[in-house]
Amino acid sequence: MADNEGPKGTQPPGSRQGGGVQEPSRRKFLVNAGYAIGGVVVGGALGSLIRRNNKAAAPSPASPSASPGAAPAAEPKNYNRALMFLTQEQFATLNAATERIFPTDDTGPGAQALGVAYFIDHQLAGEWGFNGREYMSPPFYHGETVQGYQGRLKRREIFAIALKEMDNYSQSQFSKNFVDLTADQQDSVLSDFESDKVPLTTISPSGFFKMLRSSTIEGAYSDPLYGGNLDMAGWKMRSYPGNQMSYAAVIDKEFTAMPPNSLQDHMAGH
Repeated sequence: MADNEGPKGTQPPGSRQGGGVQEPSRRKFLVNAGYAIGGVVVGGALGSLIRRNNKAAAPSPASPSASPGAAPAAEPKNYNRALMFLTQEQFATLNAATERIFPTDDTGPGAQALGVAYFIDHQLAGEWGFNGREYMSPPFYHGETVQGYQGRLKRREIFAIALKEMDNYSQSQFSKNFVDLTADQQDSVLSDFESDKVPLTTISPSGFFKMLRSSTIEGAYSDPLYGGNLDMAGWKMRSYPGNQMSYAAVIDKEFTAMPPNSLQDHMAGH
């Protein structure tokens, strides 16, 4: 059985009244949920290569700050960041969707700035995307809503279908692809997926939304090693210390805020 549910105990990304998405409460929930995600998510091996070469569609990592009065420095290329599974078009749709689930606001960067879509792409390219550690043989039954998806489709296949269907549904409702919609229209599409209002037979719209939401949270708060949480900005937003080797030196002392460490920081001294 494939488990496409999000982390146990997660709730919808925001309170809903009259079908609308209340953005402040959604962000508050997602930020608080980050405590439960922890610092490490199992990554995967390389999968398929980039299918299309349209670099303009992929956002670049955050630019380094420049000194006052100095000429803008050329943005260094990040050769560690590229797509492993999704096409550029799929990535653009996913990037826009994650930003609506985890938007930038006055509390910190959103999913796009954190590189969440890269995190999801890399996970889809690896064992998680192949459901490599799950029993995937029939018989398949239509379980209860809380039991999640049961079927032959792997997560990478579900994402590929769902991202295409997001564009199809956006076209049917607003005559535009998802990335070209306004924020309110994108919220409307995502809400219809969440509430199973999108007529699909190949996948569960709400099952995909749950998987998308949980993956977005994981990408915002996992170790930067896995592609998201760029510059540990997700952790800094929550004053989360990240991956510390030990708390023995401070455990019996007054609480002290600690700058976060990533797994890469442990390599710096070698």
